Amino acid sequence: MAKNNGVTTFTSESVCAGHPDKICDAISDAIVDAVLTQDRFGHVACEVLAGFNRVVISGEITANARVNYADVARQQIKKLGYTDPNYNFSDKSPVEVHIHEQSPEIGVGVDKKGAGDQGMMFGYACTETTCLMPLPIAIAHALTKRMDQAREEKIVKYLRPDGKSQVTIEYRDGKPYKVIQVVIAIPHEESVNLNKVKDDIYESVVIPVLDVYGFKIKKDQLIVNGTGVWHHGGPASDCGLTGRKIVVDGYGGYARVGGGAFSGKDPTKVDRSGAYAARFLAKNIVAAKLADRAEVRLAYFIGAKKPTMQDVETFGTNKKSHKVILSFMEKILDTSVSGILKGLDLQRPIYLPTAAYGHFGREEFPWEKIV
Repeated sequence: MAKNNGVTTFTSESVCAGHPDKICDAISDAIVDAVLTQDRFGHVACEVLAGFNRVVISGEITANARVNYADVARQQIKKLGYTDPNYNFSDKSPVEVHIHEQSPEIGVGVDKKGAGDQGMMFGYACTETTCLMPLPIAIAHALTKRMDQAREEKIVKYLRPDGKSQVTIEYRDGKPYKVIQVVIAIPHEESVNLNKVKDDIYESVVIPVLDVYGFKIKKDQLIVNGTGVWHHGGPASDCGLTGRKIVVDGYGGYARVGGGAFSGKDPTKVDRSGAYAARFLAKNIVAAKLADRAEVRLAYFIGAKKPTMQDVETFGTNKKSHKVILSFMEKILDTSVSGILKGLDLQRPIYLPTAAYGHFGREEFPWEKIV
């Protein structure tokens, strides 16, 4: 965070649901949900690559379920707006499937209610927004969601799938003060010039989103398509991979990042469930007014039933002692692997919606509930 006489700035980005990496996250999480619909105890570690006229699905799945992985992929690709073969990527593109069963050396630990992998996870919450998320990532997600809405509902008719947002916030004395700049990247039809795109994005996306958060910017503070031209987006222009947008999925760089991505994994994988547990704890600490900022830290080893690290950092904003806050954490959630799965009711098909606009700060998810 840049500093200058008590004034700081921070920037976060988000990506649209049709971004190549997010296409892969959506396919991976749609497969997780398809498996859990048939077998809530199914084990899934599914990775997807999307490139020029090609989708590759690989990974390990062990479950009492019959899923047509290629059909799941094509359904998501169509849903995300890739139906035109001229994009060189569509729901008609070839889909390769290379799935095998989970290694028994991993399964033996998971079957005994242990962690499916080693790693550390961090959960964060603060008072900057009503959803207790950092403001930069909250606005960035709201912008990409509105960009997708503008395309899908033909509010701006010439937009194409894919896109990114970026927001820079000025802080004074640690509190958000104003939006300095918004950056939007979005592909569009060749027949529309950039000035028209900028005008429409400013009026239909930026103004209504910033208004929700109580901010305004002038049009010259908005950058749209920095090179001046973007017509062709999607995997044909930029190869996509599952789990590559881990900072977008989390806190926009505002908090520490754990060792693993979320999408494509069933909840026995603590990369996913541990991160959700950490957010649940951090959010409830802030909601209970025990601190204005909280970062919860967890760590596991493969086969571990309980975390090897469980702690919290409140950055000097705590209203109660560290001991009291730790006790509060222990009361509201058992952070053993089985405790997280049961306490947050995670072994069910709820994961596809997490594939776009971040995994945190949205009330529909169980790890966002206030006790």
